[in-house]
Amino acid sequence: MTELGRRRRAQPAPPRVIWEALIRPGRPGGREWLRLLADEVEPTVRESRAPDLVVWESIWPHRPDDRIVFDIAPDGAGSMLCWTLLTDAEPPGPTRLNHLRQRLNQIVNADLRRSFGQ
Repeated sequence: MTELGRRRRAQPAPPRVIWEALIRPGRPGGREWLRLLADEVEPTVRESRAPDLVVWESIWPHRPDDRIVFDIAPDGAGSMLCWTLLTDAEPPGPTRLNHLRQRLNQIVNADLRRSFGQ
C-alpha cells in the first residue's frame, strides 16, 4: 500500500477510550463526533486490536481501495493518536489528496478531540 498522508497529535482521553470511539463512532449513548460529508459513508472497521490499533475501510465510496490506520499510544493521562491514509489504487491528484488529508485531520484532530472537551 502507498502512504498518502499521516498526522500525529495528542488526544485528551486514554487509549482505551479513543479506541472505543474509533471502533464504534455512532454507538447509542456515545459521543457524537463523526460528522460526514455527502460524499462520505460510515466507516467499517477492517481490523482492530484493543487499545492500540484501528483500521477503517475507506469512508469515500469513490476510493474503495483506501484504508485509514489509527495507531494509539499512551501519552501521560491521554493518548497520542496517529492516522495514516493508505491506498492500493492510484493516488488522487493534488487537489483531491489535499481534501482527503484535510478531512481526516478535521474528523480526528478537531471533531474527535473536541468531543473530549478540547
